[in-house]
Amino acid sequence: MSLALDSAAQDLLFREARTANTFTDEPVTDEQVQAIYDLVKYGPTAFNQTPLRITLVRSPEARERLVKHMAEGNQAKTASAPLVAILSADNEFHEELPTLFPHFPAAKDVFFSERPVREQAATVNASLQAGYFILGIRAAGLAAGPMTGVDFAGLQKEFLDDDHTPLMVINIGHAGENAWFPRSPRLAYDEVVTTV
Repeated sequence: MSLALDSAAQDLLFREARTANTFTDEPVTDEQVQAIYDLVKYGPTAFNQTPLRITLVRSPEARERLVKHMAEGNQAKTASAPLVAILSADNEFHEELPTLFPHFPAAKDVFFSERPVREQAATVNASLQAGYFILGIRAAGLAAGPMTGVDFAGLQKEFLDDDHTPLMVINIGHAGENAWFPRSPRLAYDEVVTTV
């Protein structure tokens, strides 16, 4: 059985896509980021919750503050990427549920009145949205360099508040020279899928 998506799109989003490690200096515009978000916001989440929050790091001063929290191997590429996004989970996402889940507005209080429940839901669903965001970057013809090699506590203190949990940092731009490491192996279908 073939996929509905044509082969070139499959390559762009998955087979040929890898984490970019270098970028050109061509800027990434706010309009490009808006187009990416306007596509990926339709990805499904539980209760249509939308806990992903995106902090775009553009100014040199903010970039300097960010780089100091990156693992040593991620510092140079984060310093030189045209745009960097901090992705976080909003643990107070439930406040938007009456609007986002209008056929059951009471879900806000019935399911998400407890902070630990919200934190778990926010992390799971914002992580889903982060995956959509990476695919959206690729769909826009840009390269993504998602990283979790970061001091998360320092990142939160520097850029976020106690209601937002940092998930990852993504360098965004057009792939530069020698941007890609060789493709690493993947597990085979029968190593991952079990039928019961």
